Amino acid sequence: MNNILTKLRINRIVVLSFLAVIAGFIVGGIIMLIFGYSPTENYLNLFRGSFGDIYSFGETLRNATPLILTALGFSVASKAGMFNVGGSGQLLLGWMGAITFALKFSFLPGPVLIIGSILTGAIFGAVYSGIAGLLKAYFGTSEVITTIMMNYVAFYFVNFAVKKYLAEHNSDASPNILPKASLRSPMLEGLTNNSTFHWGFVIALVMAFLMYLYLNKMKQGFEIKSVGINEEAARYSGISTKKVIIISMLLSGLLAGIGGAVDGLGNYQNISVSTVLPDIGFNGMAVSLLANQNPIGIIFASILFSSLQVGGLSISVYSDTPPEIVNIVISSIIFFVGVKYLFEFILKRKETN
Repeated sequence: MNNILTKLRINRIVVLSFLAVIAGFIVGGIIMLIFGYSPTENYLNLFRGSFGDIYSFGETLRNATPLILTALGFSVASKAGMFNVGGSGQLLLGWMGAITFALKFSFLPGPVLIIGSILTGAIFGAVYSGIAGLLKAYFGTSEVITTIMMNYVAFYFVNFAVKKYLAEHNSDASPNILPKASLRSPMLEGLTNNSTFHWGFVIALVMAFLMYLYLNKMKQGFEIKSVGINEEAARYSGISTKKVIIISMLLSGLLAGIGGAVDGLGNYQNISVSTVLPDIGFNGMAVSLLANQNPIGIIFASILFSSLQVGGLSISVYSDTPPEIVNIVISSIIFFVGVKYLFEFILKRKETN
C-alpha cells in the first residue's frame, strides 16, 4: 500500500512540474504573439540552438553542470526546512578556492591538482554556509536573511581577493590554470565538436546519485527530512535538530562550492572580478523547486533550464526576436512552480469527481 501511495505521489509531482513547464511556454508564446513574433519559429530555433547538433548539446550539458550542483545544495537545505538563498556566494567562494589552489599548487600532478582544487572549493562553500547554519541552530537567526547578506560579503570579498592576490599587472582576472588542472579533455571536445563540455558534468551526475542515496537510504538523510517535516516532533523523537541544521547547511554549501569549482576549472579556466552576483545560485533554487527537491529530477530540470538559456541565444541569430524573450519563459515557469498547489488542488478535484 505504501509503495502505491509513493508512486501516486511521484506521478503527481511529475505531472505538476510538467504543467508548470507547459504553462510557462504558453505564456511566453502569448507574449511573443502580442509583440508580433512567431512562437513556433522561435521555439524551434530555441531547441535547435540547444539540441540541434552535438556542439549545441555539449554546451547545454556544460551549462547545466553548475545548475545541478547548486540545485542539489538548495534541495538539501530545503529538505531540512530551510531556505538557503546563499548559493551564489557559496558558488563564488568555491570557484575562487578551486582556482587559487590550482594556481598556487601547480607543481602537483594533474589528478592530485584537480582533486585538491575541487575539495578546496567544496570546503570554502561548506564553511561559508556553515556559518549561517550555526547562527540558525544556536541563535534562531533566519537563514534567509543571513545567506542573502553573506552573498554580498562573498561577492565583494572575492572581487577584492582576485584583484589583490590573484590578478597580475593591474589585470581584473587571474592567470589561466594549467591544462593539467582543467576538467576539459581532448576526448570530450572531440566528441562534442570542440564545445566546452567537460568532466564536471560527470561529477555533477555522481553527486546527484550520492545525494539521492544519502537522502533516501541513510539514517542521516531520514533525520534531515524529519526535521524539515516537523522540527518539534523530530526533537521529541531524539534527533539532534541543531546538528541536523548545521549538517544540512554544510552539505548545501559544499555542493554549491563544488558547482563553482567545476565551473571554474572546466568552463572559465580562471576567475575574474565580477560586476554582479552570478545568477546560477538563484537559478539553482528554481531548478530545485521545479524538481520538487528530487536529486534525479534536478538533473532533468537543470538540462531544461540550460537548454532555455543556451538555446535562447540562438533566437536572435535566426530571427529578429530579442533573446531576452526567453527570460519571460523561464520566469513564467518559476511562477507556475510557485503556484503548483493550485494545480494540485485542480487535480484533486478531478480525482474526487
